[in-house]
Amino acid sequence: MKRRVLGLLGSAIWLLSISGPACKKETAIKLATTTSTDNSGLLDVLLPAFTKESGIQVHVIAVGTGKALKHGENGDVDVVLVHARAAEERFVQDGFGVNRRDVMYNDFVILGPRDDPAGVGGMKEARKAMAKIAESTAYFVSRGDDSGTHEKEKELWKAAKVKPSGKWHLSVGQGMGVCLTVADEKQGYVLADRGTYLAYREAIDLSILVEGDPALFNPYGVIAVNPAKHPHVKHAEAMKLIEWLCSPAGQEIIAGFEKNGGKLFHPAAGR
Repeated sequence: MKRRVLGLLGSAIWLLSISGPACKKETAIKLATTTSTDNSGLLDVLLPAFTKESGIQVHVIAVGTGKALKHGENGDVDVVLVHARAAEERFVQDGFGVNRRDVMYNDFVILGPRDDPAGVGGMKEARKAMAKIAESTAYFVSRGDDSGTHEKEKELWKAAKVKPSGKWHLSVGQGMGVCLTVADEKQGYVLADRGTYLAYREAIDLSILVEGDPALFNPYGVIAVNPAKHPHVKHAEAMKLIEWLCSPAGQEIIAGFEKNGGKLFHPAAGR
């Protein structure tokens, strides 16, 4: 009898040893972010490094900035990583987000076909280039999705005093990668963040025609969803991600991330 009890006890200990870790609930948070950070491949490098160090899994929802912030407003995610400063500030001021931090930046560029039918190649002012594209009625592919890139498009059209409409203005309502593909197929113009362009450069026949205008600066910010608005969010874990992204380890990965011979993003924490 004693031998049987000891045998059962040993079996129980063995079962616990093999099932304990497997039954342990995974710590995970949800990140709403832009298609540019996803399409560029940056998150495929950043997030596994964070998970390895912290043990926190990050589930990504890649949409336009507007939709990412809406996910935050609804409490559907724990943290957002986006690129539309005015919208980010409203998000915080309205009480939906806390602890916004600068993470990185790159810039927007105006891409177009090599024959450049609008004649904008080399122009220094993006708004004037947009005006020439509209005058030429060459195809312009718009994100049309309330993303950070779409907000910049609208800002540039307003500065150019142009209300885009007509067959030449193609609003696709999709992410950056899709827009680049459509612009390539139509051999039209498109506004893109440099990071996604570099990631796709080998797959499309479009060139950078306008760059370097300060109006094309493209900063990214990370914001925790406010636990006072949504008590269920994993605020402590979200803050660990934010602190890590802004730490020397996270910033070093951002600084070293390259594709097709180009640097896609520049670290901005602490600037």
